[in-house]
Amino acid sequence: MIFLWAFIVGGAICVVGQLLFDVAKLTPAHTMALFVVAGAVLDGFGLYEPLIDFAGAGATVPITSFGNALVHGALTELHRVGWIGVLTGIFKVTSAGVSAAIIFSFLASLVVRPKG
Repeated sequence: MIFLWAFIVGGAICVVGQLLFDVAKLTPAHTMALFVVAGAVLDGFGLYEPLIDFAGAGATVPITSFGNALVHGALTELHRVGWIGVLTGIFKVTSAGVSAAIIFSFLASLVVRPKG
């Protein structure tokens, strides 16, 4: 059943993104920024973690999860070490994902000849 809910929730997020492209005529950059901010705001209100518990990968794979990770890390470190944790928590949670994206992009560029 978790696969069905992951598919429905992840698909719903994608449908919203497609509607923002087609109906609102937003650019991909605007849509991505909107989704990251939406994930951050939902986590700030404590609504994104229950969505992750309910939908699993349907909520963690889309870009909204990046906003969730930023705010979640900042709030966790804020409660643990104080106000400096707002800055360090953001980097602690997201640094592995950002580093992996940079490394794998570099390795892909060695294999495929980018045109530019």
